[in-house]
Amino acid sequence: MDITSIQAFLMVAREQSFSRASERLFVTQPAVSKRVAALESELGVTLFNRVARTVSLTEAGRQLIGKAQQVVEQAEELQRYALNLNDEIRGDLSISISHHAGLHRMPPVLKEFNQKYPQVKLDIQFEDSDQAFHSVEVGDIEFGVLTLPADMPRWIKAEVVWIDDLQLVVANDHPLAQLAQPTLLDLAKYPGVLPNEDTETHQIILREFEREGLPLQVQMETNNLETLKMLVGVGLGWSLLPDTMFDQERFKEVKINCPLTRNLGIVLHSKRSLSNAAAALREMIIGSKTTQ
Repeated sequence: MDITSIQAFLMVAREQSFSRASERLFVTQPAVSKRVAALESELGVTLFNRVARTVSLTEAGRQLIGKAQQVVEQAEELQRYALNLNDEIRGDLSISISHHAGLHRMPPVLKEFNQKYPQVKLDIQFEDSDQAFHSVEVGDIEFGVLTLPADMPRWIKAEVVWIDDLQLVVANDHPLAQLAQPTLLDLAKYPGVLPNEDTETHQIILREFEREGLPLQVQMETNNLETLKMLVGVGLGWSLLPDTMFDQERFKEVKINCPLTRNLGIVLHSKRSLSNAAAALREMIIGSKTTQ
């Protein structure tokens, strides 16, 4: 049984699309269709309902997907084990990096790693932190670099690498900017523009408002921090941004009597072993905390 056919089956099931699955697997759509058809022929069952442009799992597909995931995980574990029998650092390395960490923390690390280990083929998914976390949970990647949530399941291991200082900011012409010492009570009178509610950054400011018994008004949500920066700049609301994105010419900081920070770092699945390449990159990332 061809492992690539099982991988194609799982990716089509996840994406609910043969075309999107082909993009994720870096092969053509006909190749994905051929692999799934070969697996269906070998198993003697139909795995997907193909009605018009929609793709959904059949009853057989739903019953087999768990076993298929186990087979792929075991095959990948065997491959990593074989590669780790020697000290060579080479092969494929799949990781996820949050957009902010990718722009502001990881560039020097990735440059050094690429120069030191040119035989490693990096497959990096740049995603929101919650998406990257999910990729670790389901075993799609070796580890993620992201904003660490306050609560994590016991099978996830987290390592803090950087601490992001966060700032409450408003545009210079916003009414809050005219106050000498604005407070959370003042912020509560105006809407904010924030990351989505399920992000740790949103939860950080929400916890402060709830602690003071104040309502949090949110006018708009987006996980793209550059977009949030633009929205603040045009006066649509206040926001909470990493200090690396603070623009002194356009923004004023709203200081409150509590520290606002978030942890950035590495998350790994406790039941998944790391390849030599992943272990080398992890050590390089941890080592970078002293230089940033």
